[in-house]
Amino acid sequence: MTSAKGPLAGLKVMEFAGIGPGPHVGMLLADLGAEVVRIDRPGSATMNPVVERARHRVMVDLKSEEGLQFCREAASKADVLIEGLRPGVMERLGLGPDELMEANPRLVYARMTGWGQDGPLAKAAGHDINYIAITGALDAVGKKGELPIPPQNLIGDFGGGSLYCAFGIMAALYERERSGKGQVVDAAIVDGVTSLMSFFFGQQHGMIRTNERGTGMLGGAAHFYQCYECADGKEISLGSIEPQFYAELIQRTGATEVAEGQMNPANWVEYGEKLTALFKTKTQAEWNEILEGTDVCYAPVVPLDDAPGHPHMKERGVYVEHEGKVHPAPAPRFSRTPGEVRSSDDNGEAVVKNWLSEG
Repeated sequence: MTSAKGPLAGLKVMEFAGIGPGPHVGMLLADLGAEVVRIDRPGSATMNPVVERARHRVMVDLKSEEGLQFCREAASKADVLIEGLRPGVMERLGLGPDELMEANPRLVYARMTGWGQDGPLAKAAGHDINYIAITGALDAVGKKGELPIPPQNLIGDFGGGSLYCAFGIMAALYERERSGKGQVVDAAIVDGVTSLMSFFFGQQHGMIRTNERGTGMLGGAAHFYQCYECADGKEISLGSIEPQFYAELIQRTGATEVAEGQMNPANWVEYGEKLTALFKTKTQAEWNEILEGTDVCYAPVVPLDDAPGHPHMKERGVYVEHEGKVHPAPAPRFSRTPGEVRSSDDNGEAVVKNWLSEG
């Protein structure tokens, strides 16, 4: 692997292999220059070459004393450790925070789980859908009178999980600059998703926040905050909330019959039906020509595989090609120390030896 670039260059990270949010945390740190040694089980293979990019992989048998000793030595020099096992597993291996932070008081020990390290569900199995179910987030997603729709695993695993874990790591590293001490970061998806829902807890019951699925302004009930089908079967999205944006929508589409009473929920079903009929009169490309790039707050609904070809995404370089595969580019962007997409390598053992040789 080439020398790392980015604002985290020089940061030493141990990542215990897992699925879901844990690998995404490792990717976020590696993209910004961190040297991430990924501890894999013997015989394991890369599951996702995008999320598992930029790793120094090493196969370690955690059931052997040799493997455990390797992990202890690596942790003695690491800045950050990331693990996503059930509570108690790392302790039973002798790799818990008490043991490792005694040898390395500066270690930031990040624990990425769904339920958290304590509570009645802490040691139960679960997945994204279960974690967001008890936070109120899942209940809010879907159509009125129908069951909730799982929003893939964006809200739980990645929104409330990996992003909050990475944020916690960065906060702990910042605090370490003053105290000289590491600490444990308990990154639970249920905590992160609850934090994501802060906006809705802060809203009084009304147009924006309601207890009934599919009835709030941002939940798909409002005719000006919905997706519509076009003549060619493709889809578009509207977000014309503010009155000036809504006025431009009316002016550019000619939908004068829905001009009055925008914020009256009593009009939303009827107005939605009128816009449904209107948007089916033209293709997505035709509506793009009329609405895209205006203050209507409009965008076509683009399939994932087509997103790299969208003109805005393409010009900004939101995707990059690496080793014959399209990858999302590192985010966020930095003016002096940009991140980069890098290859993985099976040289984790050598990297740890280099950590140890640095003293």
